[in-house]
Amino acid sequence: MKTSTPATQLADLFAAVVHTPFGGMGIRTEAGVVREMVYLPRHFAEKEATDPLAAKAAKQIARYLKDPEFRFKLPVADAGSEFQKRVWHAISEIPSGQVLTYGDIARRIKSAPRAVGQACGANWYPLIVPCHRVTAAGGLGGFSHHDDVDGFYLNVKRWLLKHEGVTGY
Repeated sequence: MKTSTPATQLADLFAAVVHTPFGGMGIRTEAGVVREMVYLPRHFAEKEATDPLAAKAAKQIARYLKDPEFRFKLPVADAGSEFQKRVWHAISEIPSGQVLTYGDIARRIKSAPRAVGQACGANWYPLIVPCHRVTAAGGLGGFSHHDDVDGFYLNVKRWLLKHEGVTGY
């Protein structure tokens, strides 16, 4: 009988797991759309794509890792509230290599910075919707509902910003 580790069992949730310099990216697909993308710690094993869409997403992640100007072109599942979609749309317009603050986004959509931060943390499609390009007015801010100073998620955000040429974080 084949035994599986907790990391293997969790990897089974994904149609692919792509290794990246910051850890991994889990890709979930369903019914011809990307259902979710998830930042994963390094202990997750890479997993070959189990369907053509996951393979396409994995290739696009690899392209972004080589070229931070790359723009994703993937069908994604309809997710989020109308407010979250407004936030994600505003974030998607931030060019690679630039950042805006939670307050900047809030002013653009006539909302509050804290609500923008909550929508960022609820993002189902990191990299596609580049929430890493949104920072606090006085520094890096949180990321994916995590704000531990030296934690995994903030290190992902630091890596992505550096990859795109943003310094100071």
